[in-house]
Amino acid sequence: MTKEIKLGLKENWKQFLLLLIINAFVGGMVGLERTILPQIAEVDFGISAKTAIFSFILVFGIVKAITNYYTGYFAERHGRKKLLILGWIVALPIPLILIYANSWSWIIFANILLGLNQGLTWSSTVVMKIDLVGEKNRGLAMGLNESAGYLAVGLVAFLTGWISSEYGLRPYPFYLGIVLSILGLTGSWLLIRDTLHHVKVESSVSAKPKLTNIFWQTTWKDPNLGSITQAGMVNNLNDGMVWGLLPILLIGQGFDLVQTGKIVGLYPIIWGLGQLFTGKMADHLNKKSMLFIGMILQGMAILLFTRAESFAFFVLLASLLGVGTAIVYPTFLAAIADETHPQQRAESIGTFRLWRDLGYAIGALMTGILVDIWGMHFALMMVALLTVGSAFIILLRMKVPGSRSVS
Repeated sequence: MTKEIKLGLKENWKQFLLLLIINAFVGGMVGLERTILPQIAEVDFGISAKTAIFSFILVFGIVKAITNYYTGYFAERHGRKKLLILGWIVALPIPLILIYANSWSWIIFANILLGLNQGLTWSSTVVMKIDLVGEKNRGLAMGLNESAGYLAVGLVAFLTGWISSEYGLRPYPFYLGIVLSILGLTGSWLLIRDTLHHVKVESSVSAKPKLTNIFWQTTWKDPNLGSITQAGMVNNLNDGMVWGLLPILLIGQGFDLVQTGKIVGLYPIIWGLGQLFTGKMADHLNKKSMLFIGMILQGMAILLFTRAESFAFFVLLASLLGVGTAIVYPTFLAAIADETHPQQRAESIGTFRLWRDLGYAIGALMTGILVDIWGMHFALMMVALLTVGSAFIILLRMKVPGSRSVS
């Protein structure tokens, strides 16, 4: 059977396309909360402290991060498809809990399940696509994967904002989640095939040396992998801040839910569309330079949020933030894959995604505390400085790709 397996996007386009569709459903599950959950906290539960509102992102980030790591670990031992299906089973009750929750504790529980769902499903689809395409088109594969996911985040964020403005915060916006979870589970179960045989084919011809300690070398010890991982964490730290703070900032400036939904949704839409181009660029351009430029753009956009007042200015900054994130997001994963042996790829990516998504939790907690004590603008400036600092760690520490020491 292994002899019949071929690597490449063209050779595996049907399974690749199905995985793109599944990942769009995965992204849609996050988009359910992106615009309206901070409003639900204030309107339905009377929670005004920003730290309390950010608690749902904190829980989501921690659970997703840990799940990412174990998904990578178990994917090498038990296959990718089983974990993908498990992730969708976990997703089924999420929209129902969000609809019927009568306390904030239920919202927190829903986000625990959402973290499990995202860690299992998104991690599985990422690794499966890299398995299918082989070395040549990793950047393109990741660009398409993340594009599908984050376009869905943006689209569903916009739709929930519009639906809530027409019909109320609950229950109608969350009906989308019921449809997404059923389609995701059915498609994963009936249509997706595992990719472990593709890993065996690539391993038989790979000259990449193995890491001696996957976790610690991916976390920091290896200068290339460590530089990528810290930037991934800071990227999601600032995304966690934007997720929780931007809707509050916009509502506080007098924008209605439709306008807020447009701005909040635009950022992941630009992020998603941009990766259709930046993923392919990562296959041809210097990944270190792309990561540096992308993180600098993010930092500039976040800093300028402190000066924005008009709808047009917020649209421009949301677009700039989306461009910066689009540059780095597929490049992170393609670069991690370049630096690891095929048989260690899932675990290394899982370690990267552990730290990257802990950024959600760190960003939510840090931003909530900073906002409650010093205000929104101070929080924005601190996160912007962290993002720029991360860019310079890449510039100063990351070496030419492929120069990793195996010691």
